Parts: sequence; C-alpha cells; structure tokens
Amino acid sequence: MAEIKLNIDALHDLLEVVFPQIAGQIQVVSLEPMFVRTRLAITESNLRPGGTVSGPTMFTLADVSAYIAVLSMVGNKPLCVTTSCGMDFMRKPAAGADLTCETRVLKLGRALAVMDCLIFSEGKPEPVARANMTYAIPPSKAEGV
Repeated sequence: MAEIKLNIDALHDLLEVVFPQIAGQIQVVSLEPMFVRTRLAITESNLRPGGTVSGPTMFTLADVSAYIAVLSMVGNKPLCVTTSCGMDFMRKPAAGADLTCETRVLKLGRALAVMDCLIFSEGKPEPVARANMTYAIPPSKAEGV
C-alpha cells in the first residue's frame, strides 16, 4: 500500500510557499493514502450572476485538490503540473454553502498521476461537479524548491 509522504500540516505549509495565491482558501479536511478531502469556504467573490458558484471556482477547487493529492503521495515536488482535465458541472450548488472536494488518486506512476474529483455542496449528498485530472510528476533532479 502507498504511504503518505506529506501530512496535512506539511501540505498547508507547502501551499503557502509555492502557491500563495490560494493559500488559506482551500483547507485539507482529511487525508488518507491516495485520497484527500478539501474544503473551500465560498465568499461573494466566488459567485457568478444568479448567485451560484462560478465554474472557475469549482475548477480551482478540483485542480488544487488534485495537486494536494499528488503531493501527499510523492512528497515535496511542487513542480507537478496539470496535463489534462475534463470537468462535468452536474447541478447548481446550494446558495451560500461551502464546497467540499473528494479526490481519489486512481493511478500513481513515476511520471503521471490520474485523479477523480467529486465536488459537493456542503449538506447535499449529490455531487455538483466531477473532474478527471492528470498531473505530470517531474523527475527528482528537476526539483528546485
């Protein structure tokens, strides 16, 4: 079984350094091998006309959650990057509710990781969006942070 290389505190610390534009916005709620649950507190800046959460906000949550899932398993390799994403917006999030994202690492290879992300509107059992993400994992010699 794969083991976690970065715990929740280490992930939050790393995000503050390498991804300051989102630091503090997305929190890791729980972490298991090959699985992470994150949370995004929705504010007025995340809403689009009509009062619903914007698509770019949900994409950001999925993308950062996938990044966190990869880093939790490969360690301090901040140069991991998104190589592919497909996203389905399935239903309107509940007004004013925070979003949670459940990300499963489906395949973790040496060069690529494939994840499935389900986004939920807090308090609702049905997902509001789903994303499939693929990340490139750089070789260890390429890391400079």
